Amino acid sequence: MGTLNPFRYYLRVRYVECDAQKVVFNSRYGEYVDVSINEFLRAIGVLPDFLDGHLDFQLVKQTIEWKAPARFDQVLELSIAATRLGTTSFTIGTDFRIAGDDRIIVSAETVYVLVDGRTLTKLPLGDTLRAALQAGAAGRTTDHAACEPYVSAPRS
Repeated sequence: MGTLNPFRYYLRVRYVECDAQKVVFNSRYGEYVDVSINEFLRAIGVLPDFLDGHLDFQLVKQTIEWKAPARFDQVLELSIAATRLGTTSFTIGTDFRIAGDDRIIVSAETVYVLVDGRTLTKLPLGDTLRAALQAGAAGRTTDHAACEPYVSAPRS
């Protein structure tokens, strides 16, 4: 992803998200990205624009590369940043790590198109949204895993 100090989101792998060997199902990573984008939008201060219904976004492409598995009860650290801002689209890069380990186990690149919340027609990224995506909540964290024992010192 290349961002020096991206927004980080922590979650704990639940049993229901795993196969019989207690390895996370591949499809769950798309769900994890979906949850993390809402937390990212909240952290950059634009989530209310999407919740009130006048803005929305649609997934148009998602590429996921798996390098190593995640397992039941592990805490995952997702590093999230906007990697490209187009006229009507924005791309979010998400790197997955086991909390406390620097190795990337999964990378996802997700392309969204901004749309009107009622008509679903494409909209240009406005100046406020563009600036918020560019700033990206650098250094901020949302922790839904209560993972303090698992997290090493923050990376820069």
